[in-house]
Amino acid sequence: MYMVESKGGAIVCMLLALFFLGTWPALMTLLERRGRLPQHTYLDYTITNLLAAVIIALTFGEIGSERPNFSNQISQLQENWPSVLFAMAGGVVLSLGNLLTQYAWAFVGLSVTEVITASITVVIGTTLNYFLDDKINRADILFPGVGCFFIAVCLGSAVHSSNAADNKAKLNKLEKAGDFSTSKEAIPNRDPENENVAVEKTKAGTADFLIELENKRAIKVFGKSTFIGLAIAFFAGVCFSLFSPAFNLATNDQWHTLKKGVPKLTVYTAFFYFSISCFVIALVLNIGFLYYPVLNLPRSSFKAYLRDWNGRGWAFAAGLLCGFGNGLQFMGGEAAGYAAADAVQALPLVSTFWGILLFGEYRRSSRRTYILLVSMLFMFIVAVAVLMASAGHRNE
Repeated sequence: MYMVESKGGAIVCMLLALFFLGTWPALMTLLERRGRLPQHTYLDYTITNLLAAVIIALTFGEIGSERPNFSNQISQLQENWPSVLFAMAGGVVLSLGNLLTQYAWAFVGLSVTEVITASITVVIGTTLNYFLDDKINRADILFPGVGCFFIAVCLGSAVHSSNAADNKAKLNKLEKAGDFSTSKEAIPNRDPENENVAVEKTKAGTADFLIELENKRAIKVFGKSTFIGLAIAFFAGVCFSLFSPAFNLATNDQWHTLKKGVPKLTVYTAFFYFSISCFVIALVLNIGFLYYPVLNLPRSSFKAYLRDWNGRGWAFAAGLLCGFGNGLQFMGGEAAGYAAADAVQALPLVSTFWGILLFGEYRRSSRRTYILLVSMLFMFIVAVAVLMASAGHRNE
């Protein structure tokens, strides 16, 4: 099988993973803001997410012969099942985290959700990985990077608070002018995210734009406390902070759960089991949410899901991006340490770019919001550079 062994190769994997993992949430958010039920989107996403793991296992996992390849290890389940359970546990918490963020994006926006979840992931997960990896990363570089992530999450919360106040002021101004309505009939046929629209397209960041978005989106957020979104994002971050340490235990057996002479799981075999559990949890929960929806979403059915082809291609693309992004993160982590690989949690840099470009986030906001936003992004740039600089080399 093919293994990434050099520090340079590991950094390339991390950078590619950073782009992929920062882009797929934007596609999921795009579909929700166009009115597609998140249960439908997530079911599509989880199919191709598993497909990505299968592709990686059958290609990189079968190249070469220095270590047991994917097909050999699949047949040894009775021997390496403790590591398989760790991998599957990682998949469970990742699936739960991804499911939670799908709802958090609607309440607090793509950028802030990614900031909160990524920073919690780094503060908890990176610390755990540092000790699991036998301290192969330089602590004097690694932990200042973790500190930068912590500062970034504080700035992210401040950005959200400031932007929410800006939006409230815009809506209050429109309401005082006697032109405030959230009924579907009140707004002409205008799509704030589709370029092929009719003439009367509103400008991003205006009160009219916010009302149009509310009318069109699947999850309604007007009148609901943003604390709901922040709480969901927090719990998602806790889930995310555990999946990488669980995967680390699956591939390196630091707790010596395998019998003597049994080979450790390769990163590709572990990723396959990891993705299987992701798929099963997502399938069970989202089919349940079709019939028993949360957050006042309309009820659906499996038959309605199968007929819903609106945006299905984008949902499939999101699953592939997330699957390959996670695979590349693990490949880089196996070579240079999973603590350093958590540099990919700077994905809010990419998500914020898409949020501004596609969704008009922070348009026509206050000067204070812009200053906080730039400060947040700067801290993430510093954090990702520092964490990558802490990369070590795993000794087998």
